[in-house]
Amino acid sequence: MSSVSSDASSPSSGHPRNPYPTVDVIVEVEGGIVLIERSNEPRGWALPGGFIDYGERVEDGARREVMEETGLVVELTALLGVYSDPSRDPRQHNLSVVYIGRAEGTPVGADDASDAKVFALDALPETLCFDHGQILADYRRFRESGALPAPR
Repeated sequence: MSSVSSDASSPSSGHPRNPYPTVDVIVEVEGGIVLIERSNEPRGWALPGGFIDYGERVEDGARREVMEETGLVVELTALLGVYSDPSRDPRQHNLSVVYIGRAEGTPVGADDASDAKVFALDALPETLCFDHGQILADYRRFRESGALPAPR
């Protein structure tokens, strides 16, 4: 049973209660992919990403979040998928639009990232936040086969 409430409206506002839109980016650089170490709960390593601002295009939010958290300018190259399991984030129901992108340079942790590092796909840290382990497994299969993950 999911810990997320199935209540369709917020009791205080009477407005529909919807998932929060977020974005994550698998940033490919020389030597691997970029992960950030979160300075806020839940702690651990994660893909660069965050909440899409009101009035912001999703792809612009993806570029902004990568820049804010790593200092890298990313070129988005593909859409890996949308991840929307209500339990993917322990804080609330978030859905994430996940892009693949390329960047050059050395990432530096900033904003709500205490660190940013490049990891080879076969040497990822053990503590990955949210559903980023599943996203990276899908990414690995995509890189090996060229097939995008099937919607769940």
